[in-house]
Amino acid sequence: MSDLNATAAALLGLLHDGPATGGELVAAADERFGAFFSVTRSQVYRELPALAKEGLVRLGKQGPRSSQQYVIAAAGKKAFKAWLVSDAGPDHLRSPLILRLVHAGSLTAKQRAALFDSARAVYSEELDAAKAAVKAAGDPVTKAVADFGQAHAKAALKLLDTIAAQ
Repeated sequence: MSDLNATAAALLGLLHDGPATGGELVAAADERFGAFFSVTRSQVYRELPALAKEGLVRLGKQGPRSSQQYVIAAAGKKAFKAWLVSDAGPDHLRSPLILRLVHAGSLTAKQRAALFDSARAVYSEELDAAKAAVKAAGDPVTKAVADFGQAHAKAALKLLDTIAAQ
């Protein structure tokens, strides 16, 4: 894999912490960077065999119910480090909420109100979780990332309030 995609890089970064199964990687990704970078179960299970084929990870211990651990290989560490220092390129925001808001004109007033209420509840929960993460942060980088999650949730709530007021 000469050019790692962001999902592959995320998995290699998580595997620096030690061997993990696909399910453990999904959970770790959600915990570590779920507020700003989503990794789905299907992405993980698609990437792991590709990373193994490229020699960036190797199979570890077989676990219960046929779960398979993966271990980062030396080539994976090297590829991950190369990815870290390469040009990041532009960020791409994929927000199902904003996509829905762009098309909210196709909804009835009642449906739009329900969409806004539902989204407001989700982002209020995210804001509460981000505030807790800021308080629990053990180091400056983790705190800064949690601050980013908090700012994102606040921005989404402001967006909803602005559009709903129109």
